[in-house]
Amino acid sequence: MVYSIERIASLMDACRYGNNDSCIRWILTDSRSLCFSEETLFFALRTKRNDGHRYISDLYRRGVRNFVVDALPDDYAHVYPQANFLKVTDTLLALQLLAEKHRGNFHIPIVGITGSNGKTMVKEWIYQLLLPSQTVVRSPKSYNSQVGVPLSVWLLNENSKVGIFEAGISEPGEMEALQSIICPNIGVLTCLGAAHQENFSSLEEKCREKLLLFRDAQTIVYRSDDEIVSRCVEEAGLKGEKLAWSLTDSHAPLFVKSIRKEGTITIIHYLYKGMEASYRLPFIDDASIENSITCTAVVLLLGLATEQIAERMPQLEPIAMRLEVKEGQHGCTLINDSYNSDINSLDIALDFMNRRPDRHGRHRTLILSDIFQSGEPAAALYTRVSHLAKERGVEKFIGIGTEIKAQAEVMDVAKKYFFEDVPSFIGSDVFRSLHDEVILLKGSRKFGFDRLTDLLAQKVHETILEVNLNAVVENLNFYRSFLRPETKLVCMIKANGYGAGAVEIAKTLQDHRVDYLAVAVADEGVTLRKSGITGNIMIMNPEMSAFKTMFDYDLEPEVYSFRLLDALIKAARKEGITGYPVHIKLDTGMHRLGFNVKEDMEELIDRLKNQNALIPRSVFSHFVGSDSDDFDAFSARQFELFTEGSRKLQEAFTHKIIRHMDNSAGIEHFPERQLDMCRLGLGLYGIDSRDNRILHNVSTLKTTILQLRKVSKDETVGYSRKGVLARDSMIAAIPIGYADGLNRRLGCGNCYCLVNGQKAPYVGNICMDVAMVDVTDIDCKEGDSVEIFGDHLPVTVLSDCLETIPYEVLTGISSRVKRVYFQD
Repeated sequence: MVYSIERIASLMDACRYGNNDSCIRWILTDSRSLCFSEETLFFALRTKRNDGHRYISDLYRRGVRNFVVDALPDDYAHVYPQANFLKVTDTLLALQLLAEKHRGNFHIPIVGITGSNGKTMVKEWIYQLLLPSQTVVRSPKSYNSQVGVPLSVWLLNENSKVGIFEAGISEPGEMEALQSIICPNIGVLTCLGAAHQENFSSLEEKCREKLLLFRDAQTIVYRSDDEIVSRCVEEAGLKGEKLAWSLTDSHAPLFVKSIRKEGTITIIHYLYKGMEASYRLPFIDDASIENSITCTAVVLLLGLATEQIAERMPQLEPIAMRLEVKEGQHGCTLINDSYNSDINSLDIALDFMNRRPDRHGRHRTLILSDIFQSGEPAAALYTRVSHLAKERGVEKFIGIGTEIKAQAEVMDVAKKYFFEDVPSFIGSDVFRSLHDEVILLKGSRKFGFDRLTDLLAQKVHETILEVNLNAVVENLNFYRSFLRPETKLVCMIKANGYGAGAVEIAKTLQDHRVDYLAVAVADEGVTLRKSGITGNIMIMNPEMSAFKTMFDYDLEPEVYSFRLLDALIKAARKEGITGYPVHIKLDTGMHRLGFNVKEDMEELIDRLKNQNALIPRSVFSHFVGSDSDDFDAFSARQFELFTEGSRKLQEAFTHKIIRHMDNSAGIEHFPERQLDMCRLGLGLYGIDSRDNRILHNVSTLKTTILQLRKVSKDETVGYSRKGVLARDSMIAAIPIGYADGLNRRLGCGNCYCLVNGQKAPYVGNICMDVAMVDVTDIDCKEGDSVEIFGDHLPVTVLSDCLETIPYEVLTGISSRVKRVYFQD
């Protein structure tokens, strides 16, 4: 839904400063997640560790014009002349109030889920069960906090038929606000456990707090076999119908008659209000079984027939971020449950590991961090951990954290090891000795368990690539000079930044406020994220196996085919994602990748419109020959075709879809076709693709002379005696070869390098690690510098000799060549 800025100010009772007309479709609390700047309202939240007001300047530069603040920026009218500031007393309360008002527009079934464990699984499985016949909006992942809930409820729109939202609390008094926002008419309590118990005097107090969510619910779903839950439900005086399920009470509205496990499936027979039915569940762990029963109760309430439940239950998929199984190195299987670290979820994870069919013949290992927020003394807590581990067959225990280390004596496991932090463990023989084991990783987020698989080996090599970051900026500004102020720019840093090193190039570009970065594959994007790059990152060649990686690291994929589109929608739905930005590629003549404008647009629009997992952020195509005047007529036809396709896509959606087609050569040759955004590639690295001239050289490949040797004219140099000499010569061996990216075709005199500024031709075949050059007429010595290409020897000289393009030379530089960055 779209709100005017005036309407939002009124709903929040905010004082408005600024009079710019704006329509708001998106709300933002994390500046790193900015996507649709034109229609975004940013809430500057204050937390113990951060203050959203710090990011107003950067967001304004990136196109955001609407902000909710509790204090106006200094001289705001002059510094931010196009901005609207909505001043409130408390930005978090304003966010919650806006979500509450938004929720009031919808008179549809809203399911509110709370409990100590299982909230996300129940939510996602209800979604999976309803999806074939309902348009469902649900909390992304586990957005169940004081901030996450309003962000989730904001996702409701005019197409929504059912809403499913989680509500999580950690202390008394928090549920009241969440109840007002979600206002569920169906309430679900999954289970009651010890998570966040330290802030409650008893389980009963915590249960009563959770039940506040159901104050106005028409129906409450819960398990009546839990005595505390049943008692608290009765005492709460809730007005709604009580749909209890039970394994023991045959009079319960939903009575589970039998549970039978057969191999990897579970068969469940149940009675619902006198009607008997059954279903097959593709899981055998107790947590999944109980959660499936809760889901059954909910979808029955929502009108799903028992036959539909029986048909859809076997198709349920595991929930991402919970008990994920991955193949590890050295014959290990990794079960990653580093999502939370409470005692109840530990038991669930241990049960899952114990039941895995691939555990036989391999040791079971538990890697566990300190457990926080348990509400019980450390000795008692870790004694319980020990009992759980022993009962579930754990043979090796690895504890990480000072608290768990202090309780080493209570851990009754045959092999046990303790470390104060993850780096200490990574540096130990225990870590290096892991092999042929089923390993459960269970740790609080603060311990950084992701580092356990991030070991890096430093590479040392005498050959270096010097990268001039000032030149990158100069080239950036050169192409910006062709653009209108409002035109966005995406900079290509794929293939490790055209060989220059993506991370440092990206940091430089981020400092100079580019709008988008683009890489080829998801792993390149992950490297940038882990190095502190927070801006938008586009993935130009998304792989089917990397969808979750892209979601986890906010990487925006290009979509060029229906197969990719369908797979991406499915993956996003599985992850609980709504409105994930993608970039639609149209084929206008390159005939490499992309949708056919004449044949595919109607179906493409239909598929995009009939789902809510993805949303088109941009649409683009690629000029075939913008580098040459010879192709101008073809380029004009391409642009006409792209205009047709992009117009159809934009007309199908109300939000702004960015259009871009100009590449480096197009920016210079077709400035009138820059549209909303341009893509800067080779030009950023100092090569004008229109005429191959060097703008500002970025990369210089250098090495040194290893050894000088006199070779008589009747001798040869190198493999296969290809280095034939015309005279007695001085031959220099340099430590660079084809394994470093020096093409073999440059050998045998086909090209040269510079030694002390003079041409030194390659002699003989270039070897894997070494090349030989003729320095007979050059004053030089061992250790002197050698330039392969750079400031004095353009890379285009090498590409011309190879009859190729500079891209190939630049991107061919091996990762073992050390990059050295400098700026004046």
